[in-house]
Formats: sequence, structure tokens, C-alpha cells
Amino acid sequence: MAPATRTDTRPSTVTLIWRTTVGKKAVMAVTGVAMLLYLVVHMLGNLKIFFGPEDFNGYAHWLRTLGEPFLRYEWFLWFARAGLLASVVLHGLAAYQLTRLDRAARPVAYVHRDARRDYATRTMRWGGVILALFVVWHILDLTTGTVNPRGEAGNPYGNVVATFSTWYGNTIYCVAMLAVGLHVRHGLLSAGRTLGAVGRRSQHAVRVASETLALTLTAGFLAVPLAVMTGVVN
Repeated sequence: MAPATRTDTRPSTVTLIWRTTVGKKAVMAVTGVAMLLYLVVHMLGNLKIFFGPEDFNGYAHWLRTLGEPFLRYEWFLWFARAGLLASVVLHGLAAYQLTRLDRAARPVAYVHRDARRDYATRTMRWGGVILALFVVWHILDLTTGTVNPRGEAGNPYGNVVATFSTWYGNTIYCVAMLAVGLHVRHGLLSAGRTLGAVGRRSQHAVRVASETLALTLTAGFLAVPLAVMTGVVN
């Protein structure tokens, strides 16, 4: 009888990297940058609502036909959603596991706590939870129209106006966008440090850039519900 062959059970390189603290931080940084780029593009697209229904609906239609004829209708959007979902899951999983590792390595809390660090940590943690819940709401509201009070297929402009004509739609969206701003403010600097792009000399500049970008994103996203509430967009 021939001897049994040995099966190579060594983990892959990707698995070995993921198991390390540095690997998890790198995953958080890369997925965070990817989601940040998405937020910038998404905010700019949202602001087209100020040019009227024709421009806004035309932009929404263009997104659905992007890549044709190589891609079929809406395929680009579904690829983008799948990539965004993967980024959110990996980002959240890495954050959760890093928190567990940090607690395991430091079972006894520090006597002297850094108030600024604690604030940033709480902001990132709860901001991430709020944003994850908001993504679900946002899809049910403006993608499937399930919770939209007057959801109408093929009318993105009307759907946006409808959701921001309700107190709960405005409250949920505004709270989530404030969480986005705080998350970006703390996360961009952290991602830069992890990727080695931030040194002692550039730390101040990156902090100013992260605060400016966070403020710009928050203001840009909040501009739409505020415009609907004040009647500028109707």
C-alpha cells in the first residue's frame, strides 16, 4: 500500500497577515480610505439635487448605465455596493478584533487615562455602530424604497424629497452624518499613521486636513436635508 500523502495545512500568506495586529490595522486603514473616497464622490453626487430634478435624475440614471455595453444595466452599482459592503464588514471586524486584543493585553486599566484618546476611541466605536445601522436604513429608504413614505421607482429626486419631508428621516440622516464627520476626523489621521504616511513633521498638517475634510463632508451631506426642510429643494 502506498504511503499516505501529507496535506499542506499551513495557512496562506493573507491569513498570516490578518492574524497580526499590524495586518488588521492595515486592513482598517485601506478599507477606511476606500470608504472615504466613496463618501466624497457620493456627497458630490448628492449636491446635484440643487440643479433640479432633471439633472439629479439624469445623474442617477447615468450611474445605472455606467459601463454599458460591457456591463449590463445597474451592474456597476451592484459591484460598487458589493465592494462597499466588503469594506464595511472588514473594517468593522478588524476594529472589533483589535479592541479584543487590546483588552486582552491590558486586563488592568491605566491609572491615568488620556481623556482625548478615550474620547476618540468612543467616537470611533459608537460612530461605527451608528453608521452600520444607517447603511441598512439608507438602503431600505432610497434603494429599495421599503421605508420611504412615497417611494417611487425611477424618481430619485422625488424619493429624496419624500424622505427629508419627515421628521424621522431628517433625524436619522443628520445624526448619521454627524457621526460620519467625527469618524473621518479621527480615522483619517489614524489611517495615515498606520500606512506610514504621517510623521512628526506632517502630523499637524494631516490633522488640519482631516478636520477640514470632515467638516466639508458633514456640511455637504447636511445641505440636502436642510434644503428640503427650508423649501429650497421641493
